[in-house]
Amino acid sequence: MAIATHRRLSALNMKPTTPLDRSRQAAPQLYQLMRQKIIALEWTPGALLSRAELADCYGVSQTPVREALLKLAAEMLVDIYPQASTRVSLIDITLARQAHFLRQSLELELVRELAQSHEPGLIGSLQALVQQQDALRAARDLSAFSQADTQFHRMLYQAAGKDALWHLVHSNSGHLDRLRRLHLPVSGKLERIVGDHRLIVQAISGRAPEQAQQRLREHLSGTLESVEQILHAHPHWIRMDNEVSIGTPAGH
Repeated sequence: MAIATHRRLSALNMKPTTPLDRSRQAAPQLYQLMRQKIIALEWTPGALLSRAELADCYGVSQTPVREALLKLAAEMLVDIYPQASTRVSLIDITLARQAHFLRQSLELELVRELAQSHEPGLIGSLQALVQQQDALRAARDLSAFSQADTQFHRMLYQAAGKDALWHLVHSNSGHLDRLRRLHLPVSGKLERIVGDHRLIVQAISGRAPEQAQQRLREHLSGTLESVEQILHAHPHWIRMDNEVSIGTPAGH
């Protein structure tokens, strides 16, 4: 197992990118903001978190901060050691593989169903999102590109009337999403994602269920195939278990 460097986040890294909406409950907003920073790797694996400093930075009491951290802990994105410390969890390859299994199982059925029948406006919406993502690729805006990538897949769930399943996948995909974020800068990765999305849309538009499933399966075969490469580049950010075999093909 790789050992993370336990460093405390700076005030700049903790600072919220958007102010809290004071008309809404603070804890759910804090959860979303903190989760975004973890997934985007602004809060790096192993980084120490101070509840008091977070409360001061976000301008709230420690109670909503505690609630947000507990929800993140339930998703295993932070590790809380009572009376000791709280830190951003290492990226767990076993959890990433499990999230990939869940995601692939559901999305293969989604694209099959959508290729058989979909609302008239779906293809145009998907194509517009792919065009947006391609522009972000050209601009090398990795953060916005990653968000557009997530939105593409969420749109599939919404179009199939399975948005509740999206929330299930989302809440279990933190480790996979961080691994994917580490893999984005690799040469050709952004181009492959955009190209894969175009092919999936074409198969759905052409009402070709088997082709849509094959395109999706190929699309979801990238990141975990490159675990060894990612591990060597970021050895202190990743947790490897004995049961995990490096190099076993799996998720996008």
